[in-house]
Amino acid sequence: MTPGPIVIKDDGTGMTDAELRDNYLRIANDRFSRSKDARTNGKKRLVKGRKGIGKFAGLAAAKVMRVETSARGRTTSVTISKAALLDVQGRKDLEKVDLPIESVDALESVHGTVITLSELDDSRQFPLPDVLKRLLVREYQREEGFTVYVNGERLAVTDLGGKREVRRIDVPGIGPATITWTVADKPLPKNTAGFVFRVAGKVVGNPTFCGLEDEEEIPEKVRNRIFGEIEADGLDRHVTADWGNLVENSIPLQAIKAAVRHEASDHVREVCRSEVQLAKARLAKAYKARIETLPEHRRAFAVEAVEEVIAKYFPEGDEKVKVLVGLVLDALEKDEYYKVCENIAKALGSDIARIAECLEKFGLVDMAVMVQQARRRLTFLDSFETLVKNKDTLEKAVHQALEHNLWALGPQYSVIASNQTLKTIIETYCDTKFKGKRASKRPDLFLGHAVSGPKLLIEFKRPSASVGRDAETQAKKYRDDLTPSHGAMNVLVLGGSVDPGMSAHYETSDVQFRGYLSVIAEARTHLEWLLKELQVPERQ
Repeated sequence: MTPGPIVIKDDGTGMTDAELRDNYLRIANDRFSRSKDARTNGKKRLVKGRKGIGKFAGLAAAKVMRVETSARGRTTSVTISKAALLDVQGRKDLEKVDLPIESVDALESVHGTVITLSELDDSRQFPLPDVLKRLLVREYQREEGFTVYVNGERLAVTDLGGKREVRRIDVPGIGPATITWTVADKPLPKNTAGFVFRVAGKVVGNPTFCGLEDEEEIPEKVRNRIFGEIEADGLDRHVTADWGNLVENSIPLQAIKAAVRHEASDHVREVCRSEVQLAKARLAKAYKARIETLPEHRRAFAVEAVEEVIAKYFPEGDEKVKVLVGLVLDALEKDEYYKVCENIAKALGSDIARIAECLEKFGLVDMAVMVQQARRRLTFLDSFETLVKNKDTLEKAVHQALEHNLWALGPQYSVIASNQTLKTIIETYCDTKFKGKRASKRPDLFLGHAVSGPKLLIEFKRPSASVGRDAETQAKKYRDDLTPSHGAMNVLVLGGSVDPGMSAHYETSDVQFRGYLSVIAEARTHLEWLLKELQVPERQ
């Protein structure tokens, strides 16, 4: 950060000396406890905030915060230092701290508040204006009589990110209307996504998707990123008496909604197609290497099946998609499942598109074999959890359980296997390095590799052991011994728990530490999410 301060100012009603002392400076003052419908004095807006501590958040970036507020012919100011706050731990309010509060006369026309953050923490960077705008526009863009500026620039719909689209239409009976929207980078807060109608400058009614919610090709998580406005002053005769909503059976209103759906549908679908392609590119390594291990006559179908899953579930995120893709490939590797697919292919001919269409009707990811696979894996996790919770369990038992169930470590590990050659490498290494007096210190190691990419070296610790800095150092030593002869490899150290002192920032892309119970919890979450998506009970 630069030596210059951060300044936040408004031209609202401000605070009097009493309000500053009794409300603003009181820590953990739950404003909602006074009234669920508490409103501001000026524009009667609902009060934001809950615990009364967010106002001091600026001190996370600055050592000193000065508040100067004007109301009803007086200007009151107070300077708060971070050091003063830290000295009042356990106290209920700041009135017990000797804060320099000053109050002087001011013009009746002067009102508002200025907060100045100074002595900034030079180990931090200023927030990026674009990111700050993206956060603020979701909360305040649709507020009446309220405008926010960042570095002198007014917030706009385009600050949400994404390509801004504008369409102008002419509606019989009401005249011209302008439709503006963008598809944000992430889903918007509840009750914010969609289009709002703005009539004579006032937002009327709640957001609506204008029928886009009926289009199956637009996933809900993409639809909930739409942020748009429909300016139609001609609807002023179609507004309820309190201007709280639009008359639902209005013919012009229905005409505008139909036009919005028509105009926006292609753009939103294009966003979906583009993001599916990006998801395919990101996940390419995760599934292509494994598809190459399938019999050649199954590969084209496997690609089609995987891409269907990506297209349907890409808004859920890569990790969840990897789980689904892994289960699809597990299913396709089973002869009995593929025979079902093969029979469909014979019935329909060799047209992949027609095969996919047929499979879609009864749900590819809803196949019984996939549901059974997920349930079997949950049962495995239950048994594995019992194993690792037993303090007498040794490394060998954990190794045996996980060696052929590496999917439990995450989708990216399901394509890793250890053949006889790799097992011999580990046996030879341990026999050479750990003999005689060192035999009792022999580690339990696993060496595997995927079709492409580096090898993976796993060191298993007993469930009663905590993984700490010593374990990391030793695991790296094993890798350094093996790398010259056997190529690059990543390292994963598994133990009962990870030493709290092992902060995540010590991890690198090629060295990781994990606890057995956290592994089980993550794997179980993925599987239970899958069964929920398939709309079947978790257990039977």
